[in-house]
Amino acid sequence: MGLSKYMKVGFIAILPLFLVSCFSAKTYERPEDIILDAQYFRTDSLQKDSISLATISWKELFTDSYLQGYIEEGLENNIDIRKAIQRILISDAYLRQGKQGYFPTLNATAQYSHNELSSNSQFGGQFDALDQYQVSGGLSWEADVWGKIRSNKRAFEASYLQSVAAHKAVKSTLVGNIATLYYQLLSLDEQIRITKLTIETRSSGLETTKALKESGNVTEVAVKQTEAQLYTAEALLIDLENSVQLIENSLSLILGSEPKEIIRSSLEEQVISTPLKVGVPTQLLANRPDVLSAEYALINSFELTNVARSNFYPSLTLTANGGLQSLDFNKLFDSSSLFASIVGGLTQPIFNGRRIRTQYEVSKAQQEQAKLDFEYVLLKASKEVSDALYSYRAAMNKIRVKEKEYEAYMLARDYSQELLDNGLANYLEVLNARQNALNTNLDLIATKNNKLQSIVDLYLALGGGWN
Repeated sequence: MGLSKYMKVGFIAILPLFLVSCFSAKTYERPEDIILDAQYFRTDSLQKDSISLATISWKELFTDSYLQGYIEEGLENNIDIRKAIQRILISDAYLRQGKQGYFPTLNATAQYSHNELSSNSQFGGQFDALDQYQVSGGLSWEADVWGKIRSNKRAFEASYLQSVAAHKAVKSTLVGNIATLYYQLLSLDEQIRITKLTIETRSSGLETTKALKESGNVTEVAVKQTEAQLYTAEALLIDLENSVQLIENSLSLILGSEPKEIIRSSLEEQVISTPLKVGVPTQLLANRPDVLSAEYALINSFELTNVARSNFYPSLTLTANGGLQSLDFNKLFDSSSLFASIVGGLTQPIFNGRRIRTQYEVSKAQQEQAKLDFEYVLLKASKEVSDALYSYRAAMNKIRVKEKEYEAYMLARDYSQELLDNGLANYLEVLNARQNALNTNLDLIATKNNKLQSIVDLYLALGGGWN
């Protein structure tokens, strides 16, 4: 009889080992249909190198001391950065909880109970009242037969790494936004300088035109046209100065401070000498924090699908309780008050209102969503790299063209003024030449800013800015 009992216990113990062949938690592998190839970039004409621009620290790329100071201030005080840090702390707490899943749970109880018994009850004839004292502990442990605990742990790890990658993505975006706004301010400063010089020149020109009218060389029309051009430049200056105020306020918000004046250098002082190397395409997976975050989200959903699948199978649990129990407090700690129990068993879900199957089907759909999100982030990353490279190339070409255009308009302005002085041209030609020269100069400044912006965009697109 004793042998038969041990055989039954042994059968229950090894039964899960036979069942485990029916199911085991799968190991994540990157989907085979997610491939990052050189064709994603459309940059075959550019040199590719094992070193990528993204591996360069932002301190090496942005050498302007004022800009470096604002980036450091933003990284310390920006609200989004601080929120991302809190998300990391939350994920870290769950991760530490997941690591404890392999260990048993243990609880302790101290209990006193008092019962007034009915005389007609089972023990009422023997006792009027019953006091009981108990000090006990309980231990519960679930065997990770199907890999549920292991999958849960991996899911928490992926969630934590996702929060870390998301924090890096926020840092990268913040660095890019600060640099973008800073360069916009420098561009506006230069445009304001040119516009103020233009206002001075046109004010002087207006006086000259009035003198020419008095001498009969031009008409009142020329005077009014010169006056109108002066007002146009003054209105432009108002718009430019207003834009400066608004951008300073925006940059202050990003820096986590109240609106303030942004001390800065000049557009001409900005020199970015770092080689623009894109690296090999697969480096996007290692450098771009949003790509890493998307893949960790996929891993998390993959492991949660493992957990949902394991719920179809029986769970093996071991429960033990023990302690001291006595009707007399003075005898509570006697050896005769000791009690203990141990229970091992398998629990197999049968009917549960379809909750387990629903959970599994939902987890599979969520895993597919995470995979699609991962694919989209990769496509978006490749587009941003290609866009930034094309924008940089276009800006460089446009700067060369605009410099030639500006030189031509300046010569046209000088020639037309000389012809007017000799009575060989009308004043409208002079006005047109002046306006064209101003517009081209402002466009040239904007194009130089676009060049800097495209470098920032390329740096972020390759996954830089967080290191």
